[in-house]
Amino acid sequence: MHYLRELIHRLRLGQSDRAISRDLEISRNTIGKYRSLAQKAGLLEAGVCLPDIRSLAALLGPAPAPPRPASSVQPYQEIVERLLAEGVEMTALFERLRMDYGYKGSYSSIRRFVRRLQPAKVRVTVRVQTAPGEEAQVDFSPAGRFLDPSLEGRLRPAHIFVMTLSFSRHQYAELVFDQKIATWIGCHRRALAHFGGVPQRIVLDNLKAAVLVASLHDPVLGEAYRRMAQHYGFVVSPNRPRTPQHKGKVESGVHFIKRNFLAGQQFADIGEANLRLAEWVRERAGVREHGTTHQPPLTLFEQQERAQLLPLPAESFELIDSRQVKVHPDCHVVIAGSYYSVPFRYVGQRLDAFVFERVVQLFAGVELVATHPRAMAKGVWRTRLEHYPSEKAAFLEKTPQYCQARAQQIGPSTSTAVEQLLAERPLDRLRSVQALLRLEEVVGRRRLEAACQRAIYFGDVRYRRIKDILNAALDQMPLPAKSPAQAGSQLFLFARSASEFFGQEKVKC
Repeated sequence: MHYLRELIHRLRLGQSDRAISRDLEISRNTIGKYRSLAQKAGLLEAGVCLPDIRSLAALLGPAPAPPRPASSVQPYQEIVERLLAEGVEMTALFERLRMDYGYKGSYSSIRRFVRRLQPAKVRVTVRVQTAPGEEAQVDFSPAGRFLDPSLEGRLRPAHIFVMTLSFSRHQYAELVFDQKIATWIGCHRRALAHFGGVPQRIVLDNLKAAVLVASLHDPVLGEAYRRMAQHYGFVVSPNRPRTPQHKGKVESGVHFIKRNFLAGQQFADIGEANLRLAEWVRERAGVREHGTTHQPPLTLFEQQERAQLLPLPAESFELIDSRQVKVHPDCHVVIAGSYYSVPFRYVGQRLDAFVFERVVQLFAGVELVATHPRAMAKGVWRTRLEHYPSEKAAFLEKTPQYCQARAQQIGPSTSTAVEQLLAERPLDRLRSVQALLRLEEVVGRRRLEAACQRAIYFGDVRYRRIKDILNAALDQMPLPAKSPAQAGSQLFLFARSASEFFGQEKVKC
């Protein structure tokens, strides 16, 4: 219609059809057609005002559409509509038309025809504008493979953590090897320290390290991340599931890092990559003109946003993980491959474990059950003897060294008996030795010493034999004048030599 209004304007000025055709690139036939229509409507008469677009459309009718050849799929329209109603995809529809109905056209014709039958729905988006210091968006994204110096330079899949301030688009980025809770919280702490303040709200994906159950109106946050948010004073705002466009500012930042920093680059290891990434964010990404704000992110941050951030807390946040753990029959729970004891009455129950930088706390509801120094490596045991039942703790407290020292206090015979018992398989016989020493509490030191002396005399210092001597009161009877021929501490060890079982002949290989 704009062209038609210009056409009538030129006709009224008396411009020739050839000149109009050249300037407006309209065929002379079309010019003649609208000259006739304009004359009938009285639009070419002198003194008549040139109508607006809407009035012109009513007088001349719609503008001519370019010629469109009939689609090669038109004869099969009913078949196509039926197959689409049955949920057949376009590729399968194309194959069926070819195989079953002799269709000779192209797949592109099928796509164009289906688009006319089922026009795509128009998607409307809303750009959310935020005030300085109001919001930050965070994201984790795959970043390729990097060398891990801690594993002798082995290549490992890495992820890139990005936090972007929504107002200035200034960002913090870091490469890491996992998405564990400890890594997630550590990245947040370093990002907030980098900004020198805290935004009022942090928008994130439904990452398991932060959100355990994805729900828009009632997200169940990981306890460690919840406590971190309370410590720093920000509100956590998870996205709807599968809606990354709701945090498009950080998504754009991630894509910019991948295309402009990671693409085509090689690094010695992940440590060097992070050093160069920090430099790139500061000297490249921070000083460029942003496509939306049309200002350098770092300049906008320094001038308007830094002062609007919440202050950092005086004390650093130390909680790095929280989880539920089960108490095993050995009175220990397992956290990150290390073992921590709890009172035996909690065996079989589930406790809440909170892992801090230096300590581990275990709770049963709101009751603090145990506190241990945090183990920094796998396989470390943190055990407190008071967590065992008294009879179990006694076994651990009375070590072989303790038992030998206690036996020496009772007497030389008791000491010799204990020494012979512990000479072979000391851990297996430790319980017997402990039981032997407990006999002093029943019969006294003198009788136990005499019973051990009699057991040594007859060459059998087992706990059961010494107890039988005491039960029969044989410890109060004098020993025979002559020692038995079999007496000795080696009575039950290698009673026959190896030569009695094997000949002296050499065996040839």
